Amino acid sequence: MIELRPLSSDDREQFILDNQEAFNYGAIEEFGLRDDHFEEDGEIISRETIEASIDSGEAYRILRDGRSVGGVIIKVDGDRGDLEILFVSPRVHSKGIGYAAWCAVEQLHPEVSVWETVTPYFEKRNIHFYVNRCGFHIVEFYNSHHPDPNDPEEASQMDEQFPDGMFRFEKRIEREEEK
Repeated sequence: MIELRPLSSDDREQFILDNQEAFNYGAIEEFGLRDDHFEEDGEIISRETIEASIDSGEAYRILRDGRSVGGVIIKVDGDRGDLEILFVSPRVHSKGIGYAAWCAVEQLHPEVSVWETVTPYFEKRNIHFYVNRCGFHIVEFYNSHHPDPNDPEEASQMDEQFPDGMFRFEKRIEREEEK
């Protein structure tokens, strides 16, 4: 059984480390140790990025049978939601945990009718997960010729970190009363 538990302050450091481990796993799996996609020394996602997401959003531990197996950070504003970070420990990949956690997020915020997220072009596993499992659609491709218009500073960093781009995904949820 999967449950989401709000992140506690005493688990914050381990949450960050677990997040970095999960993201690094994907980059190393794709590129090996010779990777230039890291935000800071040896980390695909920096501590600063994770902390900023935690501080400005809702952070949850993903628990499976009471044991921590991942985490998720979301932001919700009315009927719109952003999936900032979702990670599952590489030790328990391919067991339906990510999908179950995503379903729990949707149940937690039934008022959200549009969810958005982004992932680097090389994260084939994430792309498969968002499109084929969770029902997201790729709606935009950020790259050096088309940077994120909502975040010019991030766009310049993206050119350095992800020169081949990032996909933006969107999931629209039609409610029964809208049908």
